[in-house]
Amino acid sequence: MTNQDFEGRGSSTSGEHADRNQTMRDAASEPFAKASDTAKDAGASDTAKDAGAKAKRAATDAAHTLSDHITGLLNDQLGAGAQSANRFAGSMRVAADHLQHESPMLAGLVRGLAHHVDGYADSLEGQTIEQLIKNASDITRRQPAMMFGLAAVAGFFAFRTFKSAGAGPVVSPPIQPTHDHPSGNING
Repeated sequence: MTNQDFEGRGSSTSGEHADRNQTMRDAASEPFAKASDTAKDAGASDTAKDAGAKAKRAATDAAHTLSDHITGLLNDQLGAGAQSANRFAGSMRVAADHLQHESPMLAGLVRGLAHHVDGYADSLEGQTIEQLIKNASDITRRQPAMMFGLAAVAGFFAFRTFKSAGAGPVVSPPIQPTHDHPSGNING
């Protein structure tokens, strides 16, 4: 390149020079703008992540609160059921006292049942629902055949109850067929 080439370029108008400078500035600033946008997106992403984490914590806290509330209600119901069983055992003892004169053997059987019901009620009264579930699970592991049998009996009774509740009156057909003749005589 010669000096003339440089001089020719230097003689260009200041407008062209300004345009070239602006183009170069735009080209150079483009990566910086993208980096800034990425940083903004990352900030938005972090904000979204924080909001998601807060929502998850709130949902978990609500679930724990609801679970604790339901467990408390079940424990209260368990205590009320144990008290009802104690009252039932007391009623069984009163019935056994009334039966004593007529049937001492039956009265002894009812007293024995009342004693067992009272024992079960006392053991239920001091337990929580978690302990009751654990004990039921342990019994199921130790004696699966008994639990299967109880489930089968309960299923049978439930089936019979639902079947009889939905059935209407049973209409039987007549035993003797009837034949209507045009003459009016009925012959079997």
